[in-house]
Amino acid sequence: MTGLMVLGPANLSAQKQWTLQDCIDYAMDNNITLQKSKLQKQSATEDLKGAKAALLPTLSASTNQSLGYQPWKDAGIATVTNGTVNTKIDKTSYNGSYSLSGQWTVWNGNRNINTVKLDKLAEEEAELSTQETANSIQERIAQLYAQILYLAENVTVNEQMLETSKRNEERGQEMVSVGKMSKADLAQLSAQRANDEYNIVEAKSQLMNYKLQLKQLLEITDEEQFDVAIPEISDERILAEIPSLQSVYEQALMSRPEIERSQLAIKSSDLNVSLAKAGWMPSVNLTGGVTTSTNSLASNGWGTQMKTNTNASLGLGVSVPIYDGRSTKTAVNKAKIQQLQAQLDLLDQQKTLYSDIQQYWLNALTNQQKYKAAASSVESAQQSYDLLSEQFRLGLKNIVELMTGKDNLLSAQQNQLQSKYLTLYNQQMLRFYQGGEIN
Repeated sequence: MTGLMVLGPANLSAQKQWTLQDCIDYAMDNNITLQKSKLQKQSATEDLKGAKAALLPTLSASTNQSLGYQPWKDAGIATVTNGTVNTKIDKTSYNGSYSLSGQWTVWNGNRNINTVKLDKLAEEEAELSTQETANSIQERIAQLYAQILYLAENVTVNEQMLETSKRNEERGQEMVSVGKMSKADLAQLSAQRANDEYNIVEAKSQLMNYKLQLKQLLEITDEEQFDVAIPEISDERILAEIPSLQSVYEQALMSRPEIERSQLAIKSSDLNVSLAKAGWMPSVNLTGGVTTSTNSLASNGWGTQMKTNTNASLGLGVSVPIYDGRSTKTAVNKAKIQQLQAQLDLLDQQKTLYSDIQQYWLNALTNQQKYKAAASSVESAQQSYDLLSEQFRLGLKNIVELMTGKDNLLSAQQNQLQSKYLTLYNQQMLRFYQGGEIN
């Protein structure tokens, strides 16, 4: 349907026409909802890194420095100088303590390991959620784009009808001037011309509205003129073979992110059950540390004190849960309920997927058949109207018959356009659900 433009997405706002691929590429880079979804995936990645780091030992260092004061101290250090005894009493002292400690959870019922697995699944689910958002945006873009193509062609059809109405009105004026038509009949021709002008305004208004919706979806907020490229669409493409419903569904089950995400949710619920059961398991922790201290009143130097006051320790702690007020049992039961819920969610997602594909398939098949019938209807209506116009010109047909023939032709043309683009859109959705790209 479309081709790639030469300029990249950053320069597309200066272009007058966007292809479908341009719109999708730009939305993938700029849509705010999609950007938020990508941030959630990054957050899940950070959670995973944190869970992996929790498997490693922790290590911390600390120090404490303090100044001591003993106002009523009456003993000190006595020294003899030249036969004189001197006593020095230090009432202030400077103390320092230093420690290095570490801890490692050796085993806690595999809680840490299962947390890593759970966060890994959460990261994958976040990535699939981003893909779901991207798919939803692409489907919406395709829907808007097809509607714009339909309305653009509908405007052209209405403009052609207006030209026909103008010619009929001019012919009516000539017939009034020679007495072959009443002014009342001429007024009907003028009213039809005015109605066709109104239809063009209405069609253009709808076209502008859908272009605005597409522009908003692409997050384009400038005042640049926005328009889409109108591709050539052959009957071959409209009448292409529609894949079977079952084949599309089977391929969608293997490729659609919402199905894969629901499957991952079941795996996550299994891990949540294991995590809850870990509350019944004992935990083993390994601790160790080195401490030392200094005091300014000590007779030894700072370095000697650091060495002689060093104290190292290594410990192994075991914690065994005995009674926790049923909190673990409650957590296990709720995790099992979540497990059943995840399984039902998958079934529901599969049902929804089948329903969506079935609707696209039915719409594609029905509108393809309508398009075939409409093509013949347009041809017949055109021939009939051409004949009516000639007979009207010769005075063989009245104004009511002419207007009826014109309305029939317009209705047939619009039916053909509608079935054409509905077929095209639904065919594209079926290919998309099969794992292909919207193009």
